[in-house]
Amino acid sequence: MAIVKSGKVVIILAGRHAGKKAVVIKNIEDGNDDKRFSHCLVAGIARGPRKVTRGMSKKKVEKRSRTMKPFVKYVNVRHVFPTRYQVDMDLKKAVDEADLVGDKKTDVKKTLKKIFEDKYLNQKSATSEKKAAGSNYFFQKLRF
Repeated sequence: MAIVKSGKVVIILAGRHAGKKAVVIKNIEDGNDDKRFSHCLVAGIARGPRKVTRGMSKKKVEKRSRTMKPFVKYVNVRHVFPTRYQVDMDLKKAVDEADLVGDKKTDVKKTLKKIFEDKYLNQKSATSEKKAAGSNYFFQKLRF
């Protein structure tokens, strides 16, 4: 089942971050010794950027984008809802699996926040139109 690939935008269905959007970093199909079920490493937005209008200055837009709060988590594949969108963020370098324990996790979150802020402020510089639509969708609040 190769629907959940790295770079795919997913919606978390269960747990603390239910209803939040995330990007798949790594997919483990068969599980491992620790988790014997298929799961994936995701990085997402726990708290999104504040609303921005066209009349706001660039400084104010940057200030409002700093409210973003990321999360990194291993999630069971059954607890994610894959969307049709892809994002071209290179998160594999930022998130190392060994760093997801203890104090190193806060450093990973800080680097993720920086990556998300840069991508949010420079959404137009996507490699393709499809990936630009994906990043636009990723940063919008989920309406349901």
